[in-house]
Amino acid sequence: MKGFIYYKDNWPNFEWDTEKLLPILEEVHQRQGKLSGKMDILGFRLRDEAYLQTLSQDVLKTSEIEDEILDGNQVRSSIADQLGMEIENKVDSSRDVDGIVNMMLDATTNFKIELTKERLFEWHASLFPTPRSSKSKIIIGNWRDDSTGPMQVVSGAMGKEKVHFQAPAANVVDKEMAIFTSWFNNFTQIDKVIKAGVAHLWFLTIHPFEDGNGRIARAITDMTLSRSENSARRFYSMSLQIQKERKAYYEMLEKVQQGSLDITKWLIWFLNCIKCSIDSSELIINRVLVKHNFWQVHKSKPLNDRQLKMINKLLDGFIGKLTSSKWAKINKCSSDTALRDIQKLIEKDILKKEAAGGRSTNYELIIPKI
Repeated sequence: MKGFIYYKDNWPNFEWDTEKLLPILEEVHQRQGKLSGKMDILGFRLRDEAYLQTLSQDVLKTSEIEDEILDGNQVRSSIADQLGMEIENKVDSSRDVDGIVNMMLDATTNFKIELTKERLFEWHASLFPTPRSSKSKIIIGNWRDDSTGPMQVVSGAMGKEKVHFQAPAANVVDKEMAIFTSWFNNFTQIDKVIKAGVAHLWFLTIHPFEDGNGRIARAITDMTLSRSENSARRFYSMSLQIQKERKAYYEMLEKVQQGSLDITKWLIWFLNCIKCSIDSSELIINRVLVKHNFWQVHKSKPLNDRQLKMINKLLDGFIGKLTSSKWAKINKCSSDTALRDIQKLIEKDILKKEAAGGRSTNYELIIPKI
């Protein structure tokens, strides 16, 4: 198991070819600037909505990368509560959701505050706020101890396991993390976007916790990107892009962690990931503008609470097809009431029947042109 980069004589002095990174780095900075300019002209309320959508995606996708599926309405509501925002269709959120939202907000809102061992322990405790069964019990709010064996990333059936990565022994974690946090807090000569990529890889290589390392690594990335833009609010989600490229993400990590201390290839991949995530932010901005334009067109039309609730669900990204039975179930009303609500919206040119048809009638919003 001595093929990993932390066994190299010069660990953790990472190297990279700056000349190869410069063209992509310049593109990233240009895109950051253009996106910031676009957000500045949107207005305060629309920026709030775009930020809420971006952060919701960040929380949902950083969990999804680890095969943890959170409730989107709970995530959105938890973020709104912690930021003091008023939103439609607010729901109660679980402690698990509140915990990861709290960690992500602390990382970005308080991006100027030093990253310390104690702060990382608080983040880890936020990720695991409820006791686990004895079968899956882990150390919470402290470094791993390897009492059940070395920390490994393994795939494959029992007896045919493949070890993709083995982390440094637990007895060196405290020392390794002290070096990491000192570098993170004090080393200022490096471009902060590149620093985000180095920090992400470095933290994952130490793998200091029994669980939650990926989510904390991405929170550190978000914190560093906030430092790069000197803003608590970003309108693009790295976790969304990493989730889209999840297979390539893990393959790249495995290759680099078993390679040399020259991490140029990793940083090229990482910078391209940021570039793509900024490009994808156009979808979030467009959704915010569609929602704003929709209500500008229909603001004078009288609507009941059930209709307002369902329209906002559709505008925020309703999962699946809208049917009268779903309407009745969500609003806890009769089928006749649901049909009347829908028919009134059709008459107001807000809803229409989907052309595809099928065994049940589906309905969709009529989206005014921007």
